[in-house]
Amino acid sequence: MTGQTTSAKIPFAIWALTFCAFGIGTTEFVIVGLLPTIAKDLSIPISQAGLLVTLYALGVAIGGPIFTALTGKIEHKKLLLLTMAVFIVGNSIAFFANNVKLLQLSRLITGTTHGVFFAYAVIIATNMSAENKRASAISLVFAGLMISTVIGVPLGTYIGSHHGWKMTFLAVVIWGIIGLIILNFSIPKQPKPIETLQLKDLPKVLHNQSVLVVLLSNIFAYTGTFVLFTYLSPVLENITRFSLDTINFILLTFGMGVALGNIVGGKISNRKPSKTLVYLFLCHAVMLFILSFVLTSKPLVIIALLLFGFFAYSNVPALQLLVVKLSEKKIPGSGGIASALNVSAFNIGAASGSFIGGLIADSTLTLKATPWIGGLFVIVALVLGLLNWKRNKTVEK
Repeated sequence: MTGQTTSAKIPFAIWALTFCAFGIGTTEFVIVGLLPTIAKDLSIPISQAGLLVTLYALGVAIGGPIFTALTGKIEHKKLLLLTMAVFIVGNSIAFFANNVKLLQLSRLITGTTHGVFFAYAVIIATNMSAENKRASAISLVFAGLMISTVIGVPLGTYIGSHHGWKMTFLAVVIWGIIGLIILNFSIPKQPKPIETLQLKDLPKVLHNQSVLVVLLSNIFAYTGTFVLFTYLSPVLENITRFSLDTINFILLTFGMGVALGNIVGGKISNRKPSKTLVYLFLCHAVMLFILSFVLTSKPLVIIALLLFGFFAYSNVPALQLLVVKLSEKKIPGSGGIASALNVSAFNIGAASGSFIGGLIADSTLTLKATPWIGGLFVIVALVLGLLNWKRNKTVEK
């Protein structure tokens, strides 16, 4: 079996990518549940702890595309193995960190590996899948990321709150080592890229207006998401008045919505992804506005967060599929960089959202305003989604 083999069945190699994506997703999102614990242990304000989310996102957004472009000529299996090795090192730094500076360094390193991993994992998964199954294959790769919010984040938060946050990062290091071994034995050797872009070619991809519209919609959608999500634990603790143990359960509920949304989103995006994206953005925005009205109602918050998680992440396969297809259509060989840019767009949104959420937390608006302000950003994504649909509906019949 070669890296270009396509099959109607899901190769085990794609599940190996899913396994590694779980560990990467846990590293990214578990910090949200650990913010209060880290802030207390390091004696820093919650808004400063929130910068750990921002720094990780910036590592993905800036480091991801740059290193994807720099490493484009490396055989993709070797590159994934190297990426996982650096990921393990980055999380080891967090485990040994005794100050916020080292923890910030760890977040930058692991954020960069996140961007490179998903850029090439998507390319490998699509190369190994039939044409009409590619959105589903992408959703499976990202399913690891999403399932991490169901299992990894609540479990990591529990470990961190009861045994110290460093133990959470140790668990991720162990997961990463296992993932590295599985990848080595399951991913077939990939063909050396024939057409690759260099770092200086990045602007060419961004000059593609169709790609740019999708990237911008991604940025605004996840800015809106992370305005609330970054500070979800403090919101649930201080406004809805849930205990820390109950918050772990609610993060599990939210993660169930995320995982289901990603799976369903992959299935419904195989055809007419541009049209699908519009409806998903609309529901995404509606749920944020609903949340702004139900924060003081414990039962309604749980239901609303389940649906919020579903719609906030159901658009991931459509966004990833669209940006690669639209880029490759105009510039052959640009799929890897386009994929990395899309992952970057997500994390630019995450960085922007966490930063804006921190400003809101420190302002007179308080954390109560995070849902509806987030909803306003998703409305912008909806407008961009409509523009993308208008540009592509003739070819998505």
